[in-house]
Amino acid sequence: MTATISRRHKRKLKSEINVVPYIDVMLVLLIIFMVTAPLLTLSVDVKLPSSNAKAVETRNEPVVVIAYPDGRFGLKLPEAKQPEILDAAGLEAKVAAIREQQGSELRIMVAAEGDAPYQKVLDAMDVLRRAKVGNVGLMTNAGGNAR
Repeated sequence: MTATISRRHKRKLKSEINVVPYIDVMLVLLIIFMVTAPLLTLSVDVKLPSSNAKAVETRNEPVVVIAYPDGRFGLKLPEAKQPEILDAAGLEAKVAAIREQQGSELRIMVAAEGDAPYQKVLDAMDVLRRAKVGNVGLMTNAGGNAR
């Protein structure tokens, strides 16, 4: 009878934690966060700063290019009281002619109305680059404690 009775082996319980499922969950969450993080910041509202710096003192008045919100450009020469309204091609031709006359001493300041998109300022600077103007600055309104 002892030959027919088989002994059962008792299994010993493991006291270890199986971490494989936790690693799988962690990797899935990591992938989800990596995919969704760039989608959370699609656009950023930017408020352009105003300057409190002192005005630059120059020997001669600069030529001012004004970028309007509707895409037009204005060219204000030092001796003129009102800016001349031009399109991009006309502005490029006029500025190129002025650059030929004044040479390397030509200074151009780019200004824009407060509600003009910054893209219009960049368009004006691109027109000046095509006209081969090297000395370009951005004009701001003096505010705050500027002296």
